[in-house]
Amino acid sequence: MLDGWTQTAIGGKLVDVFDPPNALSQALLYLHGLDRSPAADANFTAALRTHRLRCVVPHGGQCWWADRVCSEFDADLTPERYLLDGLVPWTESVWRLGPRALAIGGVEMGGQGALRLAFKHPERFPIAASVSGALDCQDWYGRGTPLDEMYDSRERCRQDTAVLHIHSHRWPPHLWFCCAPTDAAHYRGNDRLIEKLTAVGVPHTADLDTRAKPGVRYEDQMVAPMLAFVADALAREAKRLV
Repeated sequence: MLDGWTQTAIGGKLVDVFDPPNALSQALLYLHGLDRSPAADANFTAALRTHRLRCVVPHGGQCWWADRVCSEFDADLTPERYLLDGLVPWTESVWRLGPRALAIGGVEMGGQGALRLAFKHPERFPIAASVSGALDCQDWYGRGTPLDEMYDSRERCRQDTAVLHIHSHRWPPHLWFCCAPTDAAHYRGNDRLIEKLTAVGVPHTADLDTRAKPGVRYEDQMVAPMLAFVADALAREAKRLV
């Protein structure tokens, strides 16, 4: 864990917390992927400092951040309910955040979770961002992941994907997502999301063309544009509420 990050228990769950000096009254709820928290990521941490953004990163294991019980996360409480009823109120209270001052973002598993939550609850998450979102999570069904216990079929899992939670008259006003064109596991789901958002008429910013630079991990490369979008959107919301 890098300087500036602390770890605490909120609602009985571990959470990494970043609160830089001179932070703005804004924050990012960041949902990790299958591998790691950004609390050990120098690139991510530097970008948060640049934008004076606070950040909370709950530890979720392979929970997929769904409104389904995942025993790896909790025997009774769903990850979605934990975020909405526990972590979000804590974040808003401790940092005295005003309305619409909390963005949500994530990578891979966390990216799909961030978009799905924003589509389901746009009033709570007016700003959402995703890097390499695993939007076709039904493709992981039957591979021995917690999804096998969370859903009783691949089709039931597909029906709970982010794309199928898009409403035609209610959506988060600030959406940003990206995926490398060479990412065979995630590209089609992100491309399908563009198709659905365009068909419904939902404004969004998407980048499915940028490739990773030689020797650079794509997810690391896209941290800067993701956090720049989040910071700009938070600033726009703050001005709109003045």
